[in-house]
This record gives sequence, C-alpha cells and structure tokens, in this order.
Amino acid sequence: MMNPRVEKLMNEQVNKEFFSAYLYQAIAAYFAEQNLSGFAHWMNAQVQEEVIHAYKFYNHILERGGRVVLEAIDKPPSEWDSPLAAFEAALKHERFISESINKIYDAVIEEKDHASRPLLDWFVDEQIEEEDTATGNVERMKLVADHGHGILMLDKELSARVLPAPVLLGQVPGGE
Repeated sequence: MMNPRVEKLMNEQVNKEFFSAYLYQAIAAYFAEQNLSGFAHWMNAQVQEEVIHAYKFYNHILERGGRVVLEAIDKPPSEWDSPLAAFEAALKHERFISESINKIYDAVIEEKDHASRPLLDWFVDEQIEEEDTATGNVERMKLVADHGHGILMLDKELSARVLPAPVLLGQVPGGE
C-alpha cells in the first residue's frame, strides 16, 4: 500500500512532468518559428523525455496500489525575448523540478517508504544530468551571443540529438 502523503506528492509530480513536456513543446514551437530547427528538434526530444518521466511516476503509483489523479495542466508561456531566454527558462524549470523531486525524496525518507527510494534515486541522478545539460545550453548560447554563425553552428549541433522511443500508455521503454 502506498503512503498517502507520498502518493499525493507523486501525483503532483506527474502533473509537473506533463507540464514540463508542455513547456518544452512551447519552446520547440518558438524555435521553429525562429527557423532554428535544430533547437526545435532538441526540445522535441526533451518533450518525449518528460513524458517518460511522467509515466515513471504514473506507473509507480499504480504498481504500489495507489490511485493516479490527473489534474489540469497549466498553459505554458509561448514567447521569449531570445533563444537564450528560452534556454534560460528551461534551466529555471529544471531547477524547479529538482526541488520538487527533493521534496518527494524527503517525504519518502520521513514516511519510511523504502519501496519508492529506487525510483527517487533514479530521478535525483536524472535531475543532475538535466540541470547540467540545461546549464550547458545556456552557457553555449551566451558564448555565441548574437553571432549568427555561432547560433547556426549550435543549432546544427543540437539537431543531432537522438529522440527517445515513444511512450505507450502505461509503459516506459526498457521496462523502467
């Protein structure tokens, strides 16, 4: 049986992960409008990754006998002042998600919910990677600033990101 406090926090995290996907889809659309197809491609891959994250929590709740409660997803912003500002928004959001994961982890420890610790360990590691990647994108954008050639080179580099496998309802690729 799942601890009610942990279940509530994990349901909230499902919503936050789906919002992350929605936010990154909005950023991808912004990049596409700016003719930065590589940046858009990178964000579209991020969208799929966030959906996978949502399903990790979703499946964990169900596997533990909990109840998944889906709430409305907030509308994300749709415009940014620059590509750098869009990447900075993504970094800020990843930091917010890290704080949320840490809050769940604290509750798991306090409630002695040992069965949820492996999932949260994975997410703590994942958020280190997410923040590092987002920071790298921001720092590289700062390096190229308003230099068109540099932005186009970075756009080409980000277009090489491999898309994660699509998620089917109730499944996470690789059985994770």
